[in-house]
Amino acid sequence: MLGEELKIELSKFAQAVIKASRQNLTKKDKNSSKELYNSLDYELRVMKNSFAFSFLMERYGLFVDQGVKGANPSKVKGGDKAIRGQQAPNSPYRFGSGNFKGTWGTFVNNIEKWVKRKNLRLRDEKGRFTKGTYKTIAQIVAGNIYNRGIKPTMFFTKPFEAAFKKLPDDLINKFGLDVERFLTSTTKNITND
Repeated sequence: MLGEELKIELSKFAQAVIKASRQNLTKKDKNSSKELYNSLDYELRVMKNSFAFSFLMERYGLFVDQGVKGANPSKVKGGDKAIRGQQAPNSPYRFGSGNFKGTWGTFVNNIEKWVKRKNLRLRDEKGRFTKGTYKTIAQIVAGNIYNRGIKPTMFFTKPFEAAFKKLPDDLINKFGLDVERFLTSTTKNITND
């Protein structure tokens, strides 16, 4: 496969992954700020016998895609047993493990912004809105997320795997591509820069 052909095939692949990932974010109601949606992009450099290829997105996109293990799911009080416990038992990410940069206050502030966008409010036992602040709601939600984790959406992984299956066999064979290694290598440099 020549350089220009390779560039065309990988560009089509990347565009298909990004388009489907954006659709998934919208369908799964994970697009309230549009930051992650708008950050999806790719970089491609084709050389004579090789290529450099990376997907770009906000770092938290990996957490949205793969989910995050909770720090302590047993701390979640009350509620139905089915909704308590670990949200992402197979995720490579875990709250309290150092995967996350920032402070508790930053985390709660980001949750508060989301709570405001969603206009979430507390209700009393009669269904009336209470005077609870967005900050209070954000602290409750943040504590629950920290302990239970974040359920994976696979908004990016599933489109990546589907588009990979459509890559030409000669491209896969020439470069020895494997879907898992290719996914890991094209997303390993994602940061919040």
